[in-house]
Amino acid sequence: MSNGTGSVVLQRLERAGLGVGVVFLLALAVGLVTDRAQFFRSYLFGYLFWVLIALGSLGLAMLSHLTGGLWGLVPRRLHEAAARTLPALGLAFVPVLLGAGTLYLWADPEVVAADALLREKAAYLNLRFFTLRAVFYFAIWGVLGYTLSSWSRQQDRELDAARAARLRGVSALGLVVLFLTMSFAAVDWGMSLAPHWFSTIYGVLFIVSAALSALSFTIVLLARLAAEQPFKAALQPVTVHDLGKLLLAFTMLWGYVNFSQFLIVWSGNVSEETPFYLNRMQGGWNAVAVALIVFHFALPFALLLSRSLKRNPRALATVAGLMLLMQLVDLYWLIGPDLAGHGEGPPPLHLHWMDPAAALGLGGLWLALFTRQLRGAPLLPMGEPEVREIAAAQAEAH
Repeated sequence: MSNGTGSVVLQRLERAGLGVGVVFLLALAVGLVTDRAQFFRSYLFGYLFWVLIALGSLGLAMLSHLTGGLWGLVPRRLHEAAARTLPALGLAFVPVLLGAGTLYLWADPEVVAADALLREKAAYLNLRFFTLRAVFYFAIWGVLGYTLSSWSRQQDRELDAARAARLRGVSALGLVVLFLTMSFAAVDWGMSLAPHWFSTIYGVLFIVSAALSALSFTIVLLARLAAEQPFKAALQPVTVHDLGKLLLAFTMLWGYVNFSQFLIVWSGNVSEETPFYLNRMQGGWNAVAVALIVFHFALPFALLLSRSLKRNPRALATVAGLMLLMQLVDLYWLIGPDLAGHGEGPPPLHLHWMDPAAALGLGGLWLALFTRQLRGAPLLPMGEPEVREIAAAQAEAH
């Protein structure tokens, strides 16, 4: 089985990612000089999108170790490579810390001094504790990602039942830890943009979005790699079908979680909670909400009911690509009004050029780093019996 070094698709992706990343980050540097506040808002938006993909990939890798099945074995190296980018993403969090005074009301001492509610929250919402929590999150995520990927690669050299059991044990505990840390990170980085608003389900929104984004990214990349070995042999219709069913399940879960929050907040009619939706039902944000309902849920849900589509890599990748794009729109809808208005009023919808530039610039560099992480190891986990059967069948065919 080949490794990432020999893949033409991955080589092109690395070169393209690096080129796009450099170009758009240079444009962002100009934006930093011309509009410092907008730079930090756009940077946080673009940054969170790619962090969610990396974290979702870590979760899918652990879920695969627990459940088994080719749906997780075939893309396991992709998930592990994405998870191994988390330490670099931790370093990329520094601009968020530098711009915290612009991004977050609670980071401005004068605002806190004049706001009784923010003074009550100051024990948690302060820059020092915020920084320490971020360091803790990335340390935990980095250790989980490197432990899983290192042990998994050791299985390629020597299959060890005890090591496989440890992988399952770490994955079981790791999923709990990942859920908790991602919930707190969502509160810190997203919900605290509007410090007077709160939601007990906000963290779950981020977790489901991370899983859906990572799965969509995986399907799109697998479809591109399907013409190359080892994925040409490994990506069988039944595996594609399983990935399609999982994408349908996460699409339904995304719709359920979002509707649940809306139903609870709207029916509760509590003045501290309803502004979240009131601010997103005017000023152009309502059109974004309708687009999310149609293109993020209704259309993908209807398409993914088709069995033939779920067994066709290209067709499934088209739906997954739409989902990935709508995940970016969903993130903008989720945090965009609070980036501009901090939850205090309905800011009009205004997509600044630095918003897509940040997503493309950070995404290009992330993709280049991601493809580098795939080098030097087999693109399939060769220590797994199911993968060995695929390799044996490929050898017999030649």
